[in-house]
Amino acid sequence: MVLNKQQLIGSLQNEIRILLHLCSKVQPEMLDYRPTPKQRSTIELLRYLSVMGPVLVPSIKAGEFLMDRWNAGTAAADALDFAGVLKSLESQLAFYEEAVNGFSDEELQGEIEMFGNKFLRGPMLVNMVVAGHAAYRTQLFCYLKSCGREELGTTNLWIGMDAPAAA
Repeated sequence: MVLNKQQLIGSLQNEIRILLHLCSKVQPEMLDYRPTPKQRSTIELLRYLSVMGPVLVPSIKAGEFLMDRWNAGTAAADALDFAGVLKSLESQLAFYEEAVNGFSDEELQGEIEMFGNKFLRGPMLVNMVVAGHAAYRTQLFCYLKSCGREELGTTNLWIGMDAPAAA
């Protein structure tokens, strides 16, 4: 296995840490920004991220997409304001530790069929949840840049910190 459970948990928690850093750059007037009429707004994107992992991880464990959990989660997320979204995202730090530790090594190597394809659970956690976080935080970063946060750069997106001040 390329990643052990603690490394996978660390990767997921790092994604949340970076996402929260980027969220600290969101100003209230940016929450309704959407690049085109059919794309999610900033707040809609963040609400989606508050549900994505907490539904995908138990779905991967169960070996089937938990549509009822998805529907309930999205309904609850739709009611969240920005502070509520931040609280939900922060809760994922503990969620990922508990949820990933809930998988046995055999389960992580077990094959499931979901979304019309066969996957091993462990790689699916990386390819859908870790990669999903990286993709959507990049989208958030692009939204922030489009809203005028020109000072944001590579360190904000990939390390989750402001660039050191020039000497």
